[in-house]
This record gives sequence, structure tokens and C-alpha cells, in this order.
Amino acid sequence: MMEIKLENESLELTINSFGAELKSITGKETGTQYLWDADEKYWKRSAPVLFPFVGSLKDKKFTVDGTDYPMGQHGFARDMEFELVSQTKDEAWFLLKSNDETLAKYPFEFVLEIGYKLSGSEIKVTWRVTNPAKKDLLFSIGGHPAFMCPVAEQGKQSDYYLKLDTDKEITYGLICDGGLLDKDDNLLKVDVDGYCQIDEHMFDKDALIIENRQASKVSLCTPDKKPYLTVSFDAPLFGLWSPAGMGAPFICIEPWYGRCDRAGFAGELKDREYGNSLAQGEQFEKSYTIAIEL
Repeated sequence: MMEIKLENESLELTINSFGAELKSITGKETGTQYLWDADEKYWKRSAPVLFPFVGSLKDKKFTVDGTDYPMGQHGFARDMEFELVSQTKDEAWFLLKSNDETLAKYPFEFVLEIGYKLSGSEIKVTWRVTNPAKKDLLFSIGGHPAFMCPVAEQGKQSDYYLKLDTDKEITYGLICDGGLLDKDDNLLKVDVDGYCQIDEHMFDKDALIIENRQASKVSLCTPDKKPYLTVSFDAPLFGLWSPAGMGAPFICIEPWYGRCDRAGFAGELKDREYGNSLAQGEQFEKSYTIAIEL
């Protein structure tokens, strides 16, 4: 396990090789910390990569060709050591390959590469998944970065705003027992400029699951509605989360290519909604961007 530092004139990043997890985003001029520090009082992670599953599975297992495999929430990559394969002052790439340990619990060969690149006040996070085997690779992948809100200990969270690139009401799903998707027709009111004030009870029922590409850009805004951090993505769905009922000083904005099972799901892995499939030699590459308003 080692920590990698990237920096440019605007930002300094710290990335841990364990999970290839982003651990800090610091504004160099102000010293402002934008990423949650993984204090276990609220949550022990900062920005885990979710692979090869996003969310929880029905009965904590998945089925391939009639065989059941136990699996915890969000898969296993976040708890594995990655290899650092390249590093410059402002870019680093990490690698995880399937091995005997992963094949015993997830019967697919894979190559997972995760890249971080600094450009001005933006961080580009790239996921690259390759299938080296003859058998089709079935997987999900997602981000789970936790951003400080309030930022720089200024004000209280319920005075802050989300800003989305839409002026329409957002429909979202909620998590029920077992971490599964339940009722998915809840409404989040957004004003004509895309703002939604953060309510202290917004996450009382766990994450908000927002499907069907209803937004592709989400900002965290100070009480005067000024964005200080924006996450941009092309993912088909995303999550918003903070630990339920804890008043935690962070909010996660999570681009996802996959999600938890529905409460009534009864199919095999190939039948899961938002799943991804790669034939031999095929590659899946997606990215999202974190922009800091310094």
C-alpha cells in the first residue's frame, strides 16, 4: 500500500494504491480540502471504486449458469491492492487483474485500469475494463466520491444547494431492506435554474438513485448558490448519498454504470438492469470529471 501525490498549479491530489482510491483533493492556494477524509465516525472511505458490482445484490448473491456466488455490496475492487503502472506529476494509472482469489468468488477474467489526470482545476477519473478471456465478461462499475459539504467548515449543510443541469423535477428511487431498490417514483423538486436546497432529511432513507440520464452534471453550491465543486458524467444513472440520520459533513455524487438489484429481482447476472457485457478482447472505457471552483 502506498500513497501517490499528483499536483499542478491549482490542486494537489493524494491517491492510495489500496483500492486505487482518491484520498484528498486540496486547493493549493487556500488549503481547502474538498474530499471527505474517511473519518470512521461517519464513513471509513473517501472515494471507493465500485467493481464488479454497484450496490447490493438480492439475497447477497448472484447467479451464473445456475451456480450461486455470495457477494457483498459494491464488489471487491475497493478492498484490493492495485499496481501503480505509470505516474507523472499530474497523471497516474493503476491496474488490477483477475487472479485465483477473484475467480473463486467472481468467475470472470478481467483487467481493470483506473486513471487520474489533473488539468487546471479539473480531475478526470477514467475506468478502463478489458476482457482477456473467451467467455463474455459481465460487470458493473461506478464511483463513490464523498465531497465536503459544508466546505471549509463554512455554514451548515442545510443552507447549501445542489445544482443540476435540468429545470425539471427529478424522479428517484430509494433503498429498502437488504440494500435493494424499492419505490422509484419519488420526486426531487428543482427550480428553473436547476437548484435544489439540501434538506437535513434528504438522506434519511439512504441513497437517492436517479436513473434514465435525468442529469449529467451535479454541483455542490454554497448558501449564496455559488458552485464550488461540479461532477460531470455521461453515466446512465447516478446516486446521491450521505449516511442516513447522521448529519455527516459530506455528500457523495456517484456516477454509475450499474446499480443494486430491485427488491423483486429473480434473474441471473446476465439479467441485471444496467449490466455491462464485453466479448473477448473488447474494452469498456468511461470517465467522469470533478471540477473545483477555486
